[in-house]
Amino acid sequence: MARQIAPPDRRCSVMCPPRLDKPERQCANYARPGATTCALHAGMQPVTPIPSRRCTAHRSTDGEQCANWSLKGQTVCRYHGGNARHAKVAAQRRIAEAAVEAQARRTLAALGADPVDNPLVALSELAGEVMGFKNALAERVNELSSIRYTGDAGEQIRAEVLLYERAMDRAASVLGTIARLNIDERLAAISEKQAEAVVRAIDAALAHAGVTGPLATEAKQVAARRLRAVR
Repeated sequence: MARQIAPPDRRCSVMCPPRLDKPERQCANYARPGATTCALHAGMQPVTPIPSRRCTAHRSTDGEQCANWSLKGQTVCRYHGGNARHAKVAAQRRIAEAAVEAQARRTLAALGADPVDNPLVALSELAGEVMGFKNALAERVNELSSIRYTGDAGEQIRAEVLLYERAMDRAASVLGTIARLNIDERLAAISEKQAEAVVRAIDAALAHAGVTGPLATEAKQVAARRLRAVR
């Protein structure tokens, strides 16, 4: 049975979005009695998507940018490839990763951030945090019964596995940077220079105070023990 198309004066006023094979067109259904829209489009009003959520594809009919909303986690609407299986898989992965990153940003904002006085020490601490994060994700991955699951878009890899792979890459990058900088040797050299500066300061203070002989030696030994305890 052929679909019955409403006459122009009885048709629903909603403009249906364009499809790959059809341009934007007015709904062909009958409008409800006393209304301008059909039962399918009851209460609907044309809404123009905000620029950041607008489909980035362009219509083949006139070359203009598509006026539809892009699907969540994507840059295109369902008519321009958003319903494809690989697009849904990628979108779900982006949404899961964005949720984890948003939580991390909220945690960082709550903790605050202090200025970096010694970048070498900060890099060493960063390496420790990166390795700790990687190990934490490794525990999460080990708890999984399977690294894949079946969702609306079909079988896909779990977000924990993808984040663990990224953490391993980040750890390799940070450790490689430390290896290239010879950070252990540099920190050791800095510690030696700091120790020498402290010893010179103690000598100058004792000389200024007129402390010499056994008393000066004993004072230096006490200072050395204190410095070792601090280290």
